[in-house]
Amino acid sequence: MHNLLLFTLQVSSTENQGGLFDFNATLPLMALQFLALTLILNLLFYKPVSYILDEREEYIRNSLTSASASLVKANELTKQYEYELAESRKKAQNIIKDSQQNAQLIVSDRIKEAQKDAEKLLTEAYNQLNIQKEQALKSLETQVDILSDQIKLKLLNFNS
Repeated sequence: MHNLLLFTLQVSSTENQGGLFDFNATLPLMALQFLALTLILNLLFYKPVSYILDEREEYIRNSLTSASASLVKANELTKQYEYELAESRKKAQNIIKDSQQNAQLIVSDRIKEAQKDAEKLLTEAYNQLNIQKEQALKSLETQVDILSDQIKLKLLNFNS
């Protein structure tokens, strides 16, 4: 029993000294201080920070939306430009093909003209050679006639 008495004295003495949790008039004061601090922090810090964070989130959302729209538009333009490029290449290939065919036709026409001109020149040269041959033969005939007359005269003069 003596121990029980000592224990109650010790418990009552610690209650008077103040422990970890005192349930006296300071508890409501601490609660009011906590609520006031929470209210002040909410007004001065949390609301402006949350407002800035909301603005930032809205800005990011708008930026992502506009970036997505720009990406879609860029993809559409890329497809359109690729299609136009393919069409231009086809047109260019057709133009090159047509130009090559026209060039081949022009070359073949010029080759035919050159062959005709060469044949014409050969025919003219052949005709001129024939004319010169006939003239040479005529001049030879006349010279042969003159020479044969001279030989006859000399033979006749020689014999007489």
